[in-house]
Parts: sequence; C-alpha cells; structure tokens
Amino acid sequence: MVRLSTGVALVLTLGLSTLAPAQTMATGQAPAEIVLAGEDDWSPYSSAGSGGPQAAPVGFAVDLVRAVFATQGLTVRIIAVPFSRCMLYAKTGQVAGCFNATITDDNRSDYLWHQPAMFEEELSIFGRADDPTPEMRLSDLRGKRVAYTKGYTYPSEFMHDSRIQKFSAVSDTALIRMLLSRRVDYILLNRTPGWMRIDNTPDFRAKLRRTGIVSMDGFWLAFSKQSPQGERLALQFSQGLSQMRRDGSYQRMLDEFRARVGYR
Repeated sequence: MVRLSTGVALVLTLGLSTLAPAQTMATGQAPAEIVLAGEDDWSPYSSAGSGGPQAAPVGFAVDLVRAVFATQGLTVRIIAVPFSRCMLYAKTGQVAGCFNATITDDNRSDYLWHQPAMFEEELSIFGRADDPTPEMRLSDLRGKRVAYTKGYTYPSEFMHDSRIQKFSAVSDTALIRMLLSRRVDYILLNRTPGWMRIDNTPDFRAKLRRTGIVSMDGFWLAFSKQSPQGERLALQFSQGLSQMRRDGSYQRMLDEFRARVGYR
C-alpha cells in the first residue's frame, strides 16, 4: 500500500500543549474504550491475525501503536478491516483512528495528524524481471500503463498526472497478476510488503524486479475529527512517539523488526 512524501510530515495542525493520559483526566467516570482500526492486508506492518474475523491485526505498526499508547498509560482495542473501510470508519467517527495512512492533498483536511510519522516506506515501481529499464522515477511513468491498488492512498503527484495511464486492482496480489499477464507495464508497491508478497508466492518469485522509486513515504495513524477522543489521542500519540524516539526504544523496535523480516 502507499501512502506521502516525507515533506508533508510537518502538517500537524494541533498546536496545543502537553496533555496528561486520559485516565488522569477522568471525572469519576470510567474512560471510554479506545477503538482503532488497522488494515488487514499489508504484511508485515498490519494484516489480519489468525484468530478469525474478530481478531486484532498483527504486524510492526500494530505493535508500535500499542507501545506508543502504553507510554501514555493507555490501552487500545484494534480491529482489522480493509484499508478503504478503515479510513472511512475514522472519517465518520466509527473508530478513533486508522493506520497506516499517508497524508495527501486529498485527505489532509479530513483527519487529525500526529507528529512525527510512525515510519517510512519506499513506494517502488515494479516491472517484469525481463524489463531492462534502469532506475525509474515518477516522470518515467508518463505514457506507460501503470496499475495501483484501489482504495489505498497515493501521492497526489501520481494520482493527478493525466499523462500516466492508470489502472486499478482490488489488491496487491491482483496488481502483480496484472503485471505478469502483461495487462500493464508497471505496478506500484511499497518496497518491503511488495518483496514479502513476491518472495512468499511461488507463482511470483523471480518474475518481477524493482525498477525504480516514486517516493519515500511517511505513514501515520489518521485520527478522527468526528470522534470526541480524536484530538486528545492525536496529541498523546505525538507525545508517546516522540518519547520513544528520544529514549531509543523506537529504534530498537524498528531494528528488530527489520532484521526479522529481512528488510531490503
């Protein structure tokens, strides 16, 4: 999945002072349950668990979200849903937030954004293994047939460029099949999830190659403007994530994760 170039990372619009954890702010009533949504098909960051449709998602982003809120004395319940539904739930206030989202011109004003980003991932261009094209950039896709996954967020520079012939697929797997059947010239996949899907699928293995990069994207937890918890949680998430980056626990989590999945 994809999702903004790191230059947009400074768009946090919540210029408020530090808040205490929610439990310390209660007025005698039990704090409301915090429910977040995580996407169900973006391994190794967030994907459906093995415990059935009601199970929480698993992956690095899931672990990170829990760890960040734990620094603020908060626990959260996370449900796994398709990404487009995840963003809709957050936009309409059915959950307090959705991850993993990028910030684009099209969604920037629809959600509340924390600072800094949770992590970064390359949005890569993939072609067939016999494609001889050297390192490509976004401009090299003009005039080409390029497929992306429907319902994901992509850089505005790609989505609004009419010179690129765009096609959509319902999933990253369907995207790869489109490429191998020569229905398109290139596809867009995030680098780590893309390679994991290719390497773990015998029909795909050794049949694709990374041919270039569109952007290095930051990924966020998009907090709901419609949820009464949204603004406070965005601030507390910012505090917790900044704390983890300062004390080294964030980097230790990231290094362990990358070693485990064979990050490349």
